[in-house]
Amino acid sequence: MTVDRTHRSPTIEARDLARTGRLKIRWHDWLAHAPERIPDGTPVADEIEGMMLGLAIGDALGNTTESTNPSIRRARYGWIEGYLPNPHADGMPVGLPSDDSQLALRTLEHLVEHGHLEPQMLGLRLAEGRIFGIGQATRQWLAAFKGGSPWYAAGAPSAGNGALMRIAPVLIPHVAHPSRDLWADTLLAAHLTHDDELSNVSCVAMVDALWRAIATDGPVPRGWWLDRWLEVCDALSTGAAYAARNDHPPGFVGTISDLLRGHVAPALERELDVDAAGDIWHSGAYLLETVPTVLYVLERFGDDPPEAIVQAVNQTRDNDTIAAVVGAVAGALHGASALPREWIDGLTGRTAEDDDHRVFDLLQKAGHRFGYGSSPLVSERAVRYRSPLVARGGVDAPTSLDPSSC
Repeated sequence: MTVDRTHRSPTIEARDLARTGRLKIRWHDWLAHAPERIPDGTPVADEIEGMMLGLAIGDALGNTTESTNPSIRRARYGWIEGYLPNPHADGMPVGLPSDDSQLALRTLEHLVEHGHLEPQMLGLRLAEGRIFGIGQATRQWLAAFKGGSPWYAAGAPSAGNGALMRIAPVLIPHVAHPSRDLWADTLLAAHLTHDDELSNVSCVAMVDALWRAIATDGPVPRGWWLDRWLEVCDALSTGAAYAARNDHPPGFVGTISDLLRGHVAPALERELDVDAAGDIWHSGAYLLETVPTVLYVLERFGDDPPEAIVQAVNQTRDNDTIAAVVGAVAGALHGASALPREWIDGLTGRTAEDDDHRVFDLLQKAGHRFGYGSSPLVSERAVRYRSPLVARGGVDAPTSLDPSSC
């Protein structure tokens, strides 16, 4: 298989794509600096497992009531604090994946296999098999990518949250050896599916937040999330303006920084409930809605991971993705040990239809591959994983590309 790289150095590759206008971002000196080394003694395994399990839990808690107005959801289901009965699991209240955790875990699988990011190969892995609840932009990317477009030209022109929701594992290969290539890998992975500046900037800000969370012994002060996100956006944005959808906020046209300063910061000062804040800027899949909602939840509840995830599940519209992103960041700060055991135990650990415990198998393999180890909890669940094909007496082979299943 041809890797189809434009350059072997991720940073040079991303910079060249940006300078030709192919990759939409302002190439700033900020991108030339490696993140700070994670301090010795940091429980890296617990925090990376917290990041990935928080993502999977947030997705699973939210995806049974996705895209529902919060007030209607509460009237129908009450305050959701656990997995709802799922028709895809014979009505049992267990945690199943949707596209959020599926694509994040396919990204992790790619990294474990290759040891580093290869955009073309990542595209092939993301495109394998069925994707549950696939978004419009990802569907558009799939059509272009499977139709023969090179990886760097296949992305959909969309400011949806489909790249943000799967970007977390990109940092894992860099944990032991931080370099500026972390930011380049983030941009290449984001640009693969979403050809948009707001998506690119948001993904870099997200990975920066996750890295700082892993490196920090929480709790953190008010403003810790918002101020740094603004710093990254101010550095990397070209100033391209985005218009609000659904007139939330009314008449808004501007940058994400304009929205964060003009609407999120004042809402935090007023300590509005999450759904009331979401009424100002909406809380859907558009990044001009997702990003402010994620930051609002983190600023209000980020030092209490279960509460942060539950707030995102109950009080937002695109609740599976927002809860997945919130869960990833809060999990990275506090670790898997801070997540309720019943949520972890209730996860099927699937990444597909019938590969129970696969999440834990991948986490264990990632810990071994990248040298930070794994927790007893993950190791215990990982040994239960059996490839569905192996379990049926077949061979463990990758699923073939089937456009009809995506």
